[in-house]
Amino acid sequence: MTLLELIIACSILMILSSAALPIARYTIIHKKEELLHYELRQMRDAIDRYKDLADSNKIRVEVGSEGYPPDLETLVNGVKIGAGDDKKIRFLRRIPVDPITGRAEWGLRAVQDDPDSTSWGGKNVFDVYSKSQGTASDGTRYTTW
Repeated sequence: MTLLELIIACSILMILSSAALPIARYTIIHKKEELLHYELRQMRDAIDRYKDLADSNKIRVEVGSEGYPPDLETLVNGVKIGAGDDKKIRFLRRIPVDPITGRAEWGLRAVQDDPDSTSWGGKNVFDVYSKSQGTASDGTRYTTW
């Protein structure tokens, strides 16, 4: 009788653990997607703050850049405020890592690029997106976020 009880208990335990595995996988994917939304929001907010300072003539920008940063490194390294002041303002602490791809490489778009372009013109950074070719849990592609 003891062996039969042990076999039944083990089979019940296997059934319960096999049901918990997909839930754990979904939870991990969902957390990565939340982190991707957060990182994109942070970078886009930094680009917007840079643009606001450029539009109010508080920082010097290149002609033809439309007031957007030339690259993401500029947001990390910072820019000087005012004409003769040595004070710098940084918009990001670091370039975040894409949680889906695991690399700090992001797709960039310039103002002159098409809205759904996957190649960057190299002049300024208007928008960022994930380079992951995967599909999110809601059915959309990560590159469209």
